[in-house]
Formats: sequence, C-alpha cells, structure tokens
Amino acid sequence: MSALGALLERIRGRKALIGVIGLGYVGLPLALRFSEAGFRVLGFDTDAEKVRRLNAGTSYLLRFPDAAVRKARDSGFEASGARDRYAEPDALILCVPTPLNAHREPDLSFVLGSVEALAPQLRQGQIVSLESTTYPGTTEEELRPRIEARGLRVGEDVFLCFSPEREDPGNPMSVTRAIPKICAGSTAACLEAGLALYGAAIDRVVPVSSTRAAEMTKLLENIHRAVNIGLVNEMKIVADRMGLDIHEIIRAAATKPFGFVPYAPGPGLGGHCIPVDPFYLTWKARQYGLNTRFIELAGEINHAMPGWVMEKLAAALNARRLSVNGSSVLVLGLAYKKNVEDLRESPSLRLIAMLKERGASVDYSDPFVPVFPRVRNYSFDMKSVGSKAGLGFVSMQERLRILQGTIRVDSAPSRGTRIDVWVPSKSLVIPAAKQARTSAGQSPQA
Repeated sequence: MSALGALLERIRGRKALIGVIGLGYVGLPLALRFSEAGFRVLGFDTDAEKVRRLNAGTSYLLRFPDAAVRKARDSGFEASGARDRYAEPDALILCVPTPLNAHREPDLSFVLGSVEALAPQLRQGQIVSLESTTYPGTTEEELRPRIEARGLRVGEDVFLCFSPEREDPGNPMSVTRAIPKICAGSTAACLEAGLALYGAAIDRVVPVSSTRAAEMTKLLENIHRAVNIGLVNEMKIVADRMGLDIHEIIRAAATKPFGFVPYAPGPGLGGHCIPVDPFYLTWKARQYGLNTRFIELAGEINHAMPGWVMEKLAAALNARRLSVNGSSVLVLGLAYKKNVEDLRESPSLRLIAMLKERGASVDYSDPFVPVFPRVRNYSFDMKSVGSKAGLGFVSMQERLRILQGTIRVDSAPSRGTRIDVWVPSKSLVIPAAKQARTSAGQSPQA
C-alpha cells in the first residue's frame, strides 16, 4: 500500500494520532475538536505550565471549561513539551505565532523553528499542515525545501498542506467544527490527504488550487476587516470634529439592505490577526515591485487611534482645569474584545503605557483578566479593581457605580461587601458610547 493509502486508511478508521504544535488560542480548540471527533491527540507546547495544566485536566482558556479538557484526557489526549516526539503522530498541525519583528516585517521564527525541529524526525506516511497566517509562498518556499532536504519526497512519502486557522474568541456561537476550513496541498496527493484529515473533524472543508492561494485567502479575510475598520475609524474622527455621533450614523446606514456592511470604530486594533497579518502581504508585495497603499494607510489610521483617544482624554481633563499628570484613571476593559482574556495587541495596553508616561495613576477593571499577566512589550504590576476588592466578576454598571463613590455589592443573599471608594470632586468619566468605546478599552470589531 502506498504512503498516501496507508495514511488515508488510518484517518478514516480514526486510528491516526493527531499532533498539534502550539496549544494557544488556535491549537487548543483544534486539539479538543479532533479528540471530540474520536482521534487520539498529542499536543505540543513550549510553555511547561500549559502542559502541566492540560495533563492535570484543567483549562487556561475561558472558552473551554475544565470538563472539556478532562473529557479529552479520558479519550487519550496528552500534552507534551518534548520535541523529540514529533515522529509519533501521523499528522502534525502547526499552530504557532507569526508576529512582526521590530521593523514590522514577517517573523517566521516560530514556524521555521518548529519545522527544523520536526524535519529530522519525519517518517513516511506523515502529513504536515501549517495553520499559521503567513504570506503567499511560505509553504512552498520555506517549509517544503526543509522537509525534502532530509530525502523525503513531498506528495509521495510525506504530505504538506496549508489550512489557515479561523477562530472567533469570545463568540459562543462560533464552534470549531462549524467554521468552514480552507485547505490546499503542495500536490494533488497532499490535498487529498489534507481534505481527509480536516474532513474527519470539520463539517465543511473548502479546497483551493494551491497553498499560495490559501495563504492569500487568509490575508484577504483579515485585510478586508483592517481596511474597513480603518475607514470607520477615520469617519469617527471626522464625525467627532463635526459634533456627530458615529454610532447613530452607523446604525442608520446599516438599515440599508444591500451594499453596506457595518463596522464599529474603536480605540485601536487588537488580537493577533488584524493588527499584524496585513503587513505580511505588504512585505511580500514589495518583492513584486508593488506598494499596498490601502493596507498601509489603514494601518496608519488604526495604529494612531490610541494616541487619538489619549488626546481626547487630555483635552477633556484640560477643559475642567485638570491635567493627566496626577489624575486617577480607571481603564474599563483590558482585553482586545469583549468576553475574552486575550491581551494580544490590545490597545488598552498602549493607553495604559501612555497614561503612565504622562504621570497618571492608572487602574483597570476587567473581570476576565484579574491579574495583569506576562505579555510581550508590556509589564505592569497591576490587578483588576474587582479582584482587589475580592469581587470576582463585576458588571460594567457596577464598575461605573464604583467611580461614583461608596456602594454596596451583594455578593450573597445573606451578606454584603462594602467598598469605600474615594473619588475627587472634579473626577471625570468619559462615557464609552460617546468616545467610541474608549473607556472600555475594547474593540468589538477585532
């Protein structure tokens, strides 16, 4: 039997061991879905704490309760930090970060590091699938040569695919199995293997002609959002100068049943995808002598939004004979979108840094981020004001009441928790609805 035939037989019989490299916001949902579909799953991550928690049956993502991890563990799921085990799985799915470097150019170090670690261990009959967003050509120009350098033939001995992730954190209606999956292979045999692999766990798999087309598809999805968000953010600035409520205008425009898609403005872009991915194409396009002007202009507008919010806050304080320096500021919302704990590229982090640089005393409140964690580029010794008071989850209404003075929060029917909050007589609250959600620090479109 050929290598392809043997692989397909193992996948269709649910005998294949699925390896997922990178157990973050993309990899863990995928690993749990394959486990749910009846496969044994071996997950890899360099974070020893993640590995420990998963093997103990506990989750570190709010989206998944501990019971989901325990169920997977009972079905044979295992997490490991041992890179010398890459030969064990029949499928190796790469879900690792693809950030930008300091010069806003593609940083493929996580992808290439993973491929260089697995290449010496590859064996006949394995399939390797890259899910990380990247520029067109990565799979063929970077992965395939490294795999074939070991003597294995892609499409005959091993199989190589690109299938970009599509995740919507914080949306309870968005489940991994129901999100259509784009899939492309280096060869026709690779595509057949990829369709069989993902088709065993995802309701609909959409084949495309080449890995380059699949890579470009993912970029188009995110660039579409980035450019339109840049447009509505610019409209927000214009409307604000004219004394108009941009949210009223968007709601009114959205009543048109054709030709208009509403996008919400915000204090900047957050998450891994939209602030980062468009510049992968910008970089690649330069190799073809092209400048991606729309993408770069939208990037400039979106990147400048935290600064615009900062200036609005400073002007509002100044109008009341107050300065940023010495003011106490509570940032409502730390994550980049509602109902998640994800801080990646969150504009709230930049706002906090700007406020501290100008001498403000800053606190934040976010029930999903009780303690400020270790994140790239930012290190603040802070806790959510709800966590400081021992409240756990604090609603937005309660947080706004905290700003107004002493309140009582009934944490149980038989008792109450009294919180005394001193607020200066000239304190200022910028309503979230009037300042495009800036006081919440959450960007609903990201």
